[in-house]
Amino acid sequence: MEFGNEEQKQKYISPFVDGSRVGCFGLSEPGNGSDAGAASTTAHLDGDHWVLNGTKAWITNGYESEASVVFATTDRNLKHKGISAFIVPKPIDGLSLGKKEDKLGIRATSTTYLIFEDCRIPKENLLGEPGFGFKIAMTTLDAGRIGIAAQGVGIAQAALDCAIDYAAKREAFGAPISKMQMIQSKLADMEVKVQSSRLLTWQAAAFKDAGLNFTKEAAMAKLAASEAATFNAHQAIQVLGGMGYVTDMPAERHYRDARITEIYEGTSEIQRLVIAGQLLKEFSQKV
Repeated sequence: MEFGNEEQKQKYISPFVDGSRVGCFGLSEPGNGSDAGAASTTAHLDGDHWVLNGTKAWITNGYESEASVVFATTDRNLKHKGISAFIVPKPIDGLSLGKKEDKLGIRATSTTYLIFEDCRIPKENLLGEPGFGFKIAMTTLDAGRIGIAAQGVGIAQAALDCAIDYAAKREAFGAPISKMQMIQSKLADMEVKVQSSRLLTWQAAAFKDAGLNFTKEAAMAKLAASEAATFNAHQAIQVLGGMGYVTDMPAERHYRDARITEIYEGTSEIQRLVIAGQLLKEFSQKV
């Protein structure tokens, strides 16, 4: 909505926000990992069309999506300032999909490669201006991190709910295990994790809604919530014991689903770099 023109908004926003169609985000590549500015996928103008070549990796909803925002280098000499963003409808000649990845978690969505081989898209499918791609990607990631934070909060809460329910019903040594101090300690730590990450997520969303800079807040929320999800899922399995390791109970799924939240939309390590960078920038402005 921020970078598209009116025609693009009419064609792509409404059907993709009302749930009738699904899109995907083509930024990551097999060789660039967390270095979003090192796009090896290229796009060159040929008459009235852009021609894309390259491969995008780890694309969520790659099979289900009907369009993708794809980032490609249009001027290598400008490095990250030479990256542009394109709207690529699917299916389209010149675009093929890799195999569906057999993942640890979030198995309800497909994850695949987008492979571009002389894929021609109309000139008007450029999103924003040439060279705006890196800015568009970073802006999108900031907002996306709030969504991943919310996902992390949900997993953390679900893991806690599962652990409390089991602890209240499971008896050992003549009493529910929820009476044991060690179990209570785990539940208390899990509650602190989920509530603190929920508040950080609300704060990031509030900053975004208010039109304030929310880069640091989104990174803090994503970091805290994703690590809360992993921690709570791990502790839930500890509370459940053997029952936490089998598919009869949801704890093992929470454990599998939690792990990705520390990886996509920027790893936990990247979030710490973002937070520190913003913090130092704020400090320098005060001096």
